Amino acid sequence: MRIVIAGGHGQIALRLERLLTARGYEVAGIIRDPAQGNDLREAGAEPVLCDLESASVEHVAGILQGAETAVFAAGAGPGSGTARKDTVDRGAAVLFADAAERAGVRRFLMVSSMGADSHHPGDEVFDVYLRAKGEADDHLRTRLGLEWTILRPGSLTDEPGTGRIRLEAHTGPGPVSRDDVAAVLAELTDTPATAGLTLELVEGTTPVEVAVKDVAGN
Repeated sequence: MRIVIAGGHGQIALRLERLLTARGYEVAGIIRDPAQGNDLREAGAEPVLCDLESASVEHVAGILQGAETAVFAAGAGPGSGTARKDTVDRGAAVLFADAAERAGVRRFLMVSSMGADSHHPGDEVFDVYLRAKGEADDHLRTRLGLEWTILRPGSLTDEPGTGRIRLEAHTGPGPVSRDDVAAVLAELTDTPATAGLTLELVEGTTPVEVAVKDVAGN
């Protein structure tokens, strides 16, 4: 299986690339900066240069050609302003979903955010971010050609993963390690029965594999 990850140099993406290549998958990560290529190669992934803020749907669909799964893990980052929340957290996500559908990719995983809501009020940067993520999620739900799953982690930490989580439609706020987010994404890749679900994720007591099987109805 070929898997293409948008935001390939992100902290979650690099962790996910290591997990997926360890499972024997062919993984490509989309990056804007060629200097990041070696980090992806060390994680076992193929670096692909592309700026999702300016690329066309046709160009990105070409990158996704032959992939069976697409993962959107890109983000404007905490230091960015409101403009890039729109161009990356919304615009690039919409573009990536449209390109995946055009390329015939079936499985699509969206790394969203707890609290994402296209109608979220407020004008602070984080308010704009939550609206942007919500709009991207809403758009993905309209892509009938994709078997999508939306993952909404709580507050991200760099603590070592425990492999024990809470994964439900509504968990309420809480922390979760980036290690465990990556582990859940890897498991979701192998669990297409979670298609059509929007899931919140925080630390908990249930092993990742069991939690994913539970929400899949297995």
